Amino acid sequence: MAVSIISRTAWGAKPWDNNPNSSGPATVALSARTEFFVHYDGGTPITRTGYAIPRAIEAEHLANGWAGIGYNFVVSQAGEIFEGRGWDRQGAHCPEHNISGFGVQIAVGGDQEPTPAALAACRALYEEACERTGRTLAKKGHKDGYATLCPGTRLYAWVQAGMPAQGYKPAPNPGGSLPGGAEVARYQVTIGGLVYGYGAVGDHVTRVGQELVARGFGRHYTSGPGPVWTDADTLCYSDFQRSLGYSGADADGVPGETSLKKLLGALPTAAAKATVAPPAFPGRRHFRPGQSNAYVTQLGKQLVAKGYGRHYTQGPGPTWTENDRKNTEAFQLAQGWTGADADGYPGPETWRRLFS
Repeated sequence: MAVSIISRTAWGAKPWDNNPNSSGPATVALSARTEFFVHYDGGTPITRTGYAIPRAIEAEHLANGWAGIGYNFVVSQAGEIFEGRGWDRQGAHCPEHNISGFGVQIAVGGDQEPTPAALAACRALYEEACERTGRTLAKKGHKDGYATLCPGTRLYAWVQAGMPAQGYKPAPNPGGSLPGGAEVARYQVTIGGLVYGYGAVGDHVTRVGQELVARGFGRHYTSGPGPVWTDADTLCYSDFQRSLGYSGADADGVPGETSLKKLLGALPTAAAKATVAPPAFPGRRHFRPGQSNAYVTQLGKQLVAKGYGRHYTQGPGPTWTENDRKNTEAFQLAQGWTGADADGYPGPETWRRLFS
């Protein structure tokens, strides 16, 4: 399930260190992340809503002398997710765990009851964090890393129970909707033998995103364009279409031949794609029991090619099975990994080494 994150730019964050020339907190590799910390706001219930929540936290943290908001993300009672330090910056939320742990504050205080929407959004962030890091992150409350009452009795009991939550439905993003409140388009088109639109995968998707950013139409990206077409790509492409004078269905964020040619200069083709390196790691969600997709087959064939296919009885197929997990585990163990790093489920580094 995808998460919708309201960017620092959208909610009005101040420049890092309140200095336009500051590059902000140090960056942290995803491979360094092993923990996911849940926080609350302290002893007083939160009454603010919307963008006022991260702005108030930022003001407090700037007063502490920090570079800016100290959490990686903040979740409101409405289920909105606000970007703080994001996926790739060191936090300021739990001493000795600011590099190894993501810090997420659910905006409640005292004995305030977190809403189902807030819990579902936090759980969705956790799943996204596990997918991005390629490992199962330890679920922790702030008090597990530092002597404090945070995240309060209600949230800490929820963390200890495994962070259960219903399916995540993103709260509306005031900074990322189409004009008129239209829903973000989720269909695909094929141009030159290549697929564009939500869910499309490939280096041609990355190229579109990079060109959009280069032309100044990248405001909806939170972590940069990648090889999988997401709602952020659709929203950015819609901005580009409107800059060309399109409106309505012609500016819904799904490319047409004319707009794509204006963006790229020429239409790429599937023949050109064949010479491009394999796409980046597609995400952990594709490698779970019962999942059927081309990535499972691709992984299995590469395991066999590398000599790690002994658990297959009929060869790799499109459906993830225990045999896929065992073969992947054997490959991971051969890399010298142990524990959660060798659980048989591929992450970005497993994928990279398999295809290198």
